[in-house]
Amino acid sequence: MSSPGSPTSASPRRASQQIAVTVRATVPTDRVAEVQEVLAEANRRHAGGEFFPFAEMVGVHFARLVLVPEDTDHTGQRMPASIVYMSEADAPLDAHLADLVAKAGSGLGTVFGHCRNYPPAGAPDAARVAWLRAHCVSSDAFYVNTVGRGLHQIQQEARLREAIQEFLDRRGAEQATADPAEVRVAIQRYVAGRPDLAWARSGPAPPALRWRIREAVHLAGVPLVALALLPVILIALPVWAVVLRWRERGDVPSQEHPSRDHVARLAACEDFATQNPFTAVGLVKSGRFRRATLTGVLFAVDYGVRHFFNRGSLAGVKTIHFARWLFLDDKRRVIFASNYDGSLESYMDDFIDKVAWGLNAVFSNGHGYPRTRWLLWDGAEDELAFKHYLRCHQLPTQVWYSAYDELTTRNLETNASIRAGLFADLGPAETRAWLALF
Repeated sequence: MSSPGSPTSASPRRASQQIAVTVRATVPTDRVAEVQEVLAEANRRHAGGEFFPFAEMVGVHFARLVLVPEDTDHTGQRMPASIVYMSEADAPLDAHLADLVAKAGSGLGTVFGHCRNYPPAGAPDAARVAWLRAHCVSSDAFYVNTVGRGLHQIQQEARLREAIQEFLDRRGAEQATADPAEVRVAIQRYVAGRPDLAWARSGPAPPALRWRIREAVHLAGVPLVALALLPVILIALPVWAVVLRWRERGDVPSQEHPSRDHVARLAACEDFATQNPFTAVGLVKSGRFRRATLTGVLFAVDYGVRHFFNRGSLAGVKTIHFARWLFLDDKRRVIFASNYDGSLESYMDDFIDKVAWGLNAVFSNGHGYPRTRWLLWDGAEDELAFKHYLRCHQLPTQVWYSAYDELTTRNLETNASIRAGLFADLGPAETRAWLALF
């Protein structure tokens, strides 16, 4: 993992906007075992960045590689196994893919070389970038803890907090009896005398004007379209509700429990840092109705997290750095991936306690989910059944990277608040509150 205090790129002129990158390629059945061995080896050697030197790449917050197993749908049609690469990075996409190929070309070849038509050794980098671009899959919903907080900013603010904390530690008992305003002035002088911290005198760069305009158009445009379609919605909604409730009554919840071997494989990929990855894949319930319902729900989720839940909280859950939902195999399967703080048990409890209705709205469209009522109720409220369901569908995240694996979402917010208050005009109470951040 890279140190939070060692930025990997020069300071950007404008705020970075984070993107979800997903590259998915199918694996021939006779090569799945080889891919599993390669990923296991990559996991063993990943710590030193030998396979995938993500720390050398620009703007990569998190990255992972997982093997999605082969499955069959409700009609018995085969859905092939596939390798999925996911990363959360500062835009733009093409620059990220080019950086990935340039710095991790060997690792990519070792993994994706088992897939059809991957450019052979000796092929130009442009061919590999084109192959990756052709296998990119768009997210149907993408959550960012704090939109616009790029990797460079995170690393800078972590270093600022560390520098100030070291300064305060050197002052020792002196600061305990000093006037808070005087302590803050001393901190300001110290920071001002550090050329490497000169950037701290100003706030983070604002988003690009073009991005802000695009977001404003999307924010207003979706409700306007919905308003124009209101007569159709009012007619369709009662019909949809009746069909939904009829289908819910016929749903058969899964009685499957995760095996000890499966839990052991998952545990081998967890709890090595302050954060953890979560990756799960599930079969969408049969029929166009459920696919259409899940498509609509994910559209609503994406709208909500894009415009409202983008400042440190996902409907009350504050421990998630990034999360994404996307369809696979012509909407017959859906994959969910996130990067979160703490243990999986606390993560699941947080969701159940604060946003069970949201879990139900999305996951109840998955085969075997605990039975729901009117889409939003029951379901995840059966805590044990819900946890069994998630564990059964969770995939081992065999290769995972975090650029700031010792920082929680709370740490990131605290560091940003330290920067914001350092040279701001604060009153006595605000000054005391600011110093309490250390």
